[in-house]
Amino acid sequence: MNPHHHTPVTAPGVALRRYSAAEATDLHDFHQIVLGLDGAMEMVVDGVGERIDCCSAWLIPAGAQHDYAGIGENCQLVLDLPAASLAVPERLFRAARAVRIDPALTQLVQQIAQQAVLAMPPRVSVDSTDSANSTDSYARRFHWDASARLCAAVIAQTGIEGGAAFEAAAGLDYARIDRWLRAHLAEPLRIADLAAHCGFGMRRFHQLFIEAFGETPHRYLQRLRLDTALTLLADPRRSLIDVALEVGFGDQSAFTHAFTRRFGLAPGQWRALPPQAGGGGRP
Repeated sequence: MNPHHHTPVTAPGVALRRYSAAEATDLHDFHQIVLGLDGAMEMVVDGVGERIDCCSAWLIPAGAQHDYAGIGENCQLVLDLPAASLAVPERLFRAARAVRIDPALTQLVQQIAQQAVLAMPPRVSVDSTDSANSTDSYARRFHWDASARLCAAVIAQTGIEGGAAFEAAAGLDYARIDRWLRAHLAEPLRIADLAAHCGFGMRRFHQLFIEAFGETPHRYLQRLRLDTALTLLADPRRSLIDVALEVGFGDQSAFTHAFTRRFGLAPGQWRALPPQAGGGGRP
């Protein structure tokens, strides 16, 4: 069975997908997380088969061929995640695996699934260019924000880290470090403090960090700060300067420059995107 071919994916995306009972095969150059929502499906990756339901998920690394089939009526939430698009430790996708998810993550999956329905573009007439552009912009904001929230929850999820034994052997607990960085976003990064927190000297810690995260501590932290800003901007009670300071930028100008360079819109423009009205049904 030939795997599906995909157009290049350059930004994270969230989709609701139904799987038929006919077995299919897929292979893509981006990571993917299939989160159980309604009903169930079977998936086999690298010879390991597991059933996905509302209490489980599959983590599929880029380049891993996977076979799958739905079991009766089902709908799953799928996160497509190009490498280096969000702050995600590289080691999270060291191997394909199915994981159990806790009630908090299950609730988040259900919430984002409801929002995904509204994020789907409605039918527009040929002379509704402005409306179409507005819809595209809203959908783009939704995909980035939802993906950032899901990734944060997946990394924090107990059991997804891969187990204490593996992390001890590898030398670095990336989930623990990610939590530490998120808790100290507003502070300047002192690598010596983080290294000491993990029980390593500076040089060894820097080496292990790159092995676990795929980039330097400062680059990962910058990505993490902007990911977090996406969620904070959704709260209209927070001023732009409050968001900037909360995620560790010294002033609003530096925050605006970094945000615009990464997302193509200034923070104020991102926040001002009109909400989607109506929306379509599920795919």
